[in-house]
Parts: sequence; structure tokens; C-alpha cells
Amino acid sequence: MNDSTETMPALPGTATAAAAAAAPLARRLLDAAFLLCNGARVFAYLPTLWAIHASGDTSQHSLWTWGTWMMANLTMALWLFERDRGCGGRLDRAVLISLMNGVMCLSAVLLILWLRH
Repeated sequence: MNDSTETMPALPGTATAAAAAAAPLARRLLDAAFLLCNGARVFAYLPTLWAIHASGDTSQHSLWTWGTWMMANLTMALWLFERDRGCGGRLDRAVLISLMNGVMCLSAVLLILWLRH
């Protein structure tokens, strides 16, 4: 009898083999999307930083929010770097973009603190 919960190994030419072959393409597309979206985000901070600086009004900007975003970006960079340590721990593009986003958030935190004091 054939049990429907039984797992059969993938055979060449099956849907599973096709999915395995598509994985490198999917990975490259996901890598490209990550780099594009997060790279654009580095520049998306600039209008906000300029507006805070030009107005001098920080009342609508939360240090808690900016600090949380800063820590999220910096810990993401560290996580990506640590994950790749088995490969020699390299500063690849994803690590650098996460670091840059963290630095942009740090810039907002410092600007808000400077204008509040």
C-alpha cells in the first residue's frame, strides 16, 4: 500500500528538481531586490535629515524610533557579517548597505540630539 505521507526522493525531471534548478536565479533576484531597495533607502533618509536641519523642529521625530531603526540596521549588518564568517567573514554589499543605513539613522539621532540641546 502507498501511504500518502511517505516522502519520495526527487527524481531528475520532477517539479522538485526544477525548483532546485531555479533556486540560483531566485537567489540572484532576491539579492538584487535587497541591494536595490536598501541601497535606495540610504538616500531616502536625506530629505528627512534636510527637513529636520532646515526647520530646527524635532518635535515630530522620535529618538526611540530612530534609535530602534539604527540598532536594527547595525545588528543586521553584524548578523550578515557573522553569518558569512564561515566564508572568511567578508564585508559584502549587503553588510555595507546595512551599515550605511545604520549610519544614516545614527545621523538622524545625532541631529535630533544636537537640535534639542
